[in-house]
Amino acid sequence: MTFNGKCNFGKNYNSRSRKANLKRGVGVVTALSLMALSSVAQAGGKLTVAQVRDPGSWDPIDTFTLAWGSVASNLFDGLVYRGPDLKLVPGLATSWEFLDNESRIRFKLREGVQFHNGEPFNAEAVKFTFERLLGDEGAKGPQRSNYTSIEQIKIVDDYTVDFIMKRPDPVLITKLAGYGAMIVPPKYTAKMGEEFNLKPVGTGPFKFTSYTPSVKITFEKFEDHWRGAPKLDELVYRFIPEASTRMAELQSGGVDVIYKVPLGSLSVFDTHDNIELAPVASPTIDSLRLKTTEGALTSDIRVRKALNMAIDRNAIIESLLGGQGKPISSLQGAGSFGYDASLETYEYDPKKAKALLAEAGVKPGTKMTIDYRSADSDFREVALAITSYLRMVGLEVKINPVENSVMSKDVIPNGKTHEMYQFGWGGWTFDFDNTAYLLYHSGERYNPYIKSAKMDALLEKQRLTYDRELREEALQEVARMAHEQALDIPLYNLNTVYGISSRVKNFEPAPDDRLFFLNTSVE
Repeated sequence: MTFNGKCNFGKNYNSRSRKANLKRGVGVVTALSLMALSSVAQAGGKLTVAQVRDPGSWDPIDTFTLAWGSVASNLFDGLVYRGPDLKLVPGLATSWEFLDNESRIRFKLREGVQFHNGEPFNAEAVKFTFERLLGDEGAKGPQRSNYTSIEQIKIVDDYTVDFIMKRPDPVLITKLAGYGAMIVPPKYTAKMGEEFNLKPVGTGPFKFTSYTPSVKITFEKFEDHWRGAPKLDELVYRFIPEASTRMAELQSGGVDVIYKVPLGSLSVFDTHDNIELAPVASPTIDSLRLKTTEGALTSDIRVRKALNMAIDRNAIIESLLGGQGKPISSLQGAGSFGYDASLETYEYDPKKAKALLAEAGVKPGTKMTIDYRSADSDFREVALAITSYLRMVGLEVKINPVENSVMSKDVIPNGKTHEMYQFGWGGWTFDFDNTAYLLYHSGERYNPYIKSAKMDALLEKQRLTYDRELREEALQEVARMAHEQALDIPLYNLNTVYGISSRVKNFEPAPDDRLFFLNTSVE
C-alpha cells in the first residue's frame, strides 16, 4: 500500500457575503468551496493574530492543545500535512509505503530542505525526532503515548526511513500531521535541552524571533522554505484571554485576525465594514461529562438520562451561539471517522426528565454543580442556560469557574470534579479513536471515572487493525454504549468563526484551528 501525491493547500476565503449568511445561520464554508479574493494584495507586511491562550511551551513533545497547533503550524513541519480541505498530503515526506504485512512503513523524504538554523533536514533528523519523542524527554510530556506503536526508526539512506511497528496503528499517518511528530533539528535541540521550548527551531514558513510568555510570540519569514517564501514579512501572535479585549483590538486595528469570535457577539461586527467574519465547520465538540463513581448523584443512569432530556440543545444553539452549531449525540462531529449518523440525540423532554428523577429518588431542590473553564465566555453563558433548564425539572445547579490549566492538569485527571464538568475537544485527528480512547478507556488521563471492560476491549481491538470497516464498527459501538448509558451530555458541534480585518488577503479558514499563513498578505 503506497501513497504518493502533490500538495493541495486549499483555496481562499471570499468574505464579502458573510453578514447576511451568518444572520441566517448558514454561513459555513469549507476550504474546497472557497472563492479567491478578487483584489490583488501587496506582498509583505506584518500580520498580528490574537490568540486566546499561551501554551507555555513551544516544544512539539510538550503540548496537546489547539492553541499550540494554531501557532506552531507556521513554525514546524511534519512528515505529513493536513490542509484546510482536511486532506492528508505529503509534507517533509514525499511518499509512504506499508511493507512486510504492514509491520513496516517506509517514508521517502523531501530533499533540499533545511531548518531555520541551517541544519539539513534528512533521515537523521527524523530518527532523532522520534527517538526523543519516545525516550525520556518525551515521557515528560503528553504526546509520547500517541506514538508508542512505533518500535524503532531505521535509516535506509539519507532520505529514506523505515518505521518498524510494534503493532498496527491505523491513526498514525494522521497523527504525523500534528503536535508531537513535528520534526526538530538534532544538533540544535540537543544543545538547547529544555531551553528549546523557549527558542524553537523548525522547517516551517516562519522562523522564531522572540517570545514574551503570556504576552506574545513573534516570527519572521523564512526565505528558504521548501514551499516557497511566505508573502508576509512578520507574523505576531498576541495572547489575549478576554474575548471582549480581543474584539476591541480587532475593531481598533491592534490585531488583524482573532480566533473564535464569541458566538453570542457576532452582531457586534455588523456595522464594521473593515471587519469580516469567516465561519467554517470544525471538529470541535462541547459537552458536559458526568461523575459516575459510586456515591455521586450522577452514578444513577436514570439521573444521567434525565439530565440529557432536560436540556434544549437547539434553543441554546440558536439563542446563544448564533446558530453556529449542530446538536450531537456522541462526543464527535460528522467529520470524524467512526461517526454514526443513525445515533439520535436525546429528545428534549422535561416531563420525562422529571419522572426519571423522581423514580431515582431525587428530591426537588437537590443541589448540583457544573465545573467550567473560567476563560470560556461562550460556555459560561451556555452553562447558565443549562442551570435554568435543570431548575425547570427541580434541580438547583450552580456553576463553578476553574482556571484552564488547573482543570486539565489537576481537577479532571485526579477525579476532583463535581457532578458535571465541561469538556471541549478539537478532535485533531478527525478519528473518533483520538477522543474515545482518552475518554472511555480505563486509566486514561481524561477518564477518571469510567471503567468498562467491554469498552476497553473494543477500543483496543480497533487500534490493532487497518481494517476500516472493523474499526468503524468498534468505534460506533463505543459511541452507542456511551449514549445508552448516558455517560456524558453531548451538547453541540460548533463552527469556528474567525474575525479578520479587510486588510488581510488570501486568508484560509482552518476547520481545526491550525491556520497557515504561507500565502496570506496584508495591504
